[in-house]
Amino acid sequence: MLTGRSIRFIDQAAALARRLQPSMVVLEDVDLVATDRDFAPDGNPLLFSLLDAMDGVGADADVTFALTTNRADILEIALADRPGRVDLAIEIPRPDASCRERLLRVYARGLTVDADLGQVVAGTEGVTASFIKELIRRTVLVSLRAGDHPPVLRGTHFAGVLAEMNSEHHVLTRALLGAAGGPLDDDEPGGRPPLRPLPGHRPRPVHPRGR
Repeated sequence: MLTGRSIRFIDQAAALARRLQPSMVVLEDVDLVATDRDFAPDGNPLLFSLLDAMDGVGADADVTFALTTNRADILEIALADRPGRVDLAIEIPRPDASCRERLLRVYARGLTVDADLGQVVAGTEGVTASFIKELIRRTVLVSLRAGDHPPVLRGTHFAGVLAEMNSEHHVLTRALLGAAGGPLDDDEPGGRPPLRPLPGHRPRPVHPRGR
């Protein structure tokens, strides 16, 4: 598992994966090193290390590369559109009601909840896991300020925090947490920010692929 600064060890990770096959190499937020050169003309040295690693493992090796990104639209064309490098692309949608309830229970584990989670779930449509985690954090703080020690997550606390996070003053916060209603999502269904090409950049067509 490579993420953040550890991605610079991609060459060593690929060599280790081949030695330990069957194995998997996971690169989280691969767009940090694999941005299309139309966006970053100078490129990133780690991009070439990644391409060499994926090619160098060999077709006979039982090694899978799993790349995660929130910005598939800006990935380097030599990575995203070359057959054999990316065989399958899977989009993970925003959590539905059932998933949001489970996320609430996960992030509130170990805490006392005195609220109708169904109402909280209904008030979080279109949000991401990051939004729900922040919702729990703020609700805990509200409870502590109200004098609950240890905190008790009450329905009124959830309602107040949701009202605050959905207010006009928190548009940027919602955008950063991936929630619908951010400043760039007016043109996209489901609250997804549209791609804003850089000046002089000619958007390339995106072709569905996979097998």
